[in-house]
Amino acid sequence: MAKALIGHLQQDRGLPLRLAAENRQLRIRIAELEALVTRLMEENDRLAVASAAQALDLDPEHLEMQPA
Repeated sequence: MAKALIGHLQQDRGLPLRLAAENRQLRIRIAELEALVTRLMEENDRLAVASAAQALDLDPEHLEMQPA
């Protein structure tokens, strides 16, 4: 059975080339997505720091008290 499957796969000579091309495209896409994740994480960190800094800089006089 294994020999039959190997023989069947050997008939398609373009298969390794197609697989290599698809593999290359997938690796490129993975690199793009990893770069995007890194950029978004850095942006999120900057926004979190800015938000924390803004929260610490609030003047108590400017805070409005809400009735209970």
